[in-house]
Amino acid sequence: MMNPAILLENNLAWANSQKSNFPDFFPKSAEGQSPGFLWIGCSDSRVPPSRITGSDPGQIFVHRNIANLVVENDANLQAVLQYSVEALKVPNIVLCGHYRCGGVQAALNGCPYESVNQWVRPIVDLAKVHSEELERLEETARINRLCELNVLAQADLLAQSKIVRTAWENGQPLQIHSWIYQIESGKLEVLREPFVSASA
Repeated sequence: MMNPAILLENNLAWANSQKSNFPDFFPKSAEGQSPGFLWIGCSDSRVPPSRITGSDPGQIFVHRNIANLVVENDANLQAVLQYSVEALKVPNIVLCGHYRCGGVQAALNGCPYESVNQWVRPIVDLAKVHSEELERLEETARINRLCELNVLAQADLLAQSKIVRTAWENGQPLQIHSWIYQIESGKLEVLREPFVSASA
């Protein structure tokens, strides 16, 4: 088991390094944030947004949940979305999933945790819509294809949300990107061109 003290030691080393190499970093961070991205991604520990994109603190506003779902009645997501779009005026929203997603696998095969089964219900329904395509694939390919379909479906829901549509109607620059992370290679893949307006 990893000792929590290691996290504190690593933090101290990082903070000292930042202060030494970039003396203005923490004073500027304390003044406020102006991120260029809202990242909606999976909670999976292997997919930390800042790390896989080489980004610094302050560049990405983050919301994560199991299987990167956009759920209308999820107050947490809606608060993050509204604040990032209306207050922070982020010009980009990245909806990012990843291959071999455990949440997607749970949607296909079930899992012992009822709360997870309830949460991934939208993916269960999505799998039914695409059952003909998915049933032709072997297990790993089926899971990975559903990971892709889930990213696209969640990005569609973002584009249809009142918060995003209002921003577009008001002429606010805002793009929605549909990406997926390849666990095996560490690379991000663009699944389609970004949404750039309510008519996209």
